[in-house]
Amino acid sequence: MKIELGISTFGETTPLEGSNQVFSHDKRIRQLVKEIEVADEVGLDVYGIGEHHRDDFAVSAPEIVLAAGAVNTKNIRLTSAVSILSSLDPIRVYQQYATIDALSNGRAEIMAGRGSFTESFPLFGQDLKDYDNLFDEKLDLLLYANQETKLKWKGHHTQSIDHREIYPRAVQKQLPIWVATGGNVESTVKIAQMGLPIVYAIIGGQPSYFKPLIDAYRTIGKENGFKDQYLKVAAHS
Repeated sequence: MKIELGISTFGETTPLEGSNQVFSHDKRIRQLVKEIEVADEVGLDVYGIGEHHRDDFAVSAPEIVLAAGAVNTKNIRLTSAVSILSSLDPIRVYQQYATIDALSNGRAEIMAGRGSFTESFPLFGQDLKDYDNLFDEKLDLLLYANQETKLKWKGHHTQSIDHREIYPRAVQKQLPIWVATGGNVESTVKIAQMGLPIVYAIIGGQPSYFKPLIDAYRTIGKENGFKDQYLKVAAHS
């Protein structure tokens, strides 16, 4: 079993414990680019950046920061943590991370999720009553764009696409797409049935709580015909 270690951050601007220093958004973003470079130098496997639209977090567009970090690094994998897919255009998400894949020569990944906060929904004109349906449909479209160049798609919460080609394509045959969850049982079941790698966000909870969920994820995934190589598990805390 291969274990990878890395850093995931929300680009917090709030003071560290025992400090009164608050970083401006622009300074924090520059720090994150440097952190990616240092993480690569010391041999960490992955660096992930979350998306927020709040004053206490600096990053609303993790793909831009990751692209900057890709240029001066050699080995570290670069991922969102997470992309709030429910309020994004899945085609643009694919194109952005395919571009990072080009800049990094095949080191980009996507972590899709609903997000810890809901401020992106009104900001981008989404209705919270469509919370689950938005995510499910947009995840399907993102996976489709990852698999095929020319798309024919009938959208309900997304645009319809009539035999249009999506470029640039990723350097990797397909971008790794993980799905993040805070530990919701229904989400675990859905992700397992799709055979997608899962990420558990352990925010203030006990890690032991997640073991039965991980066991269920692997059991359900195998029952749906997916091999161990597809049933990857990650956690950040």
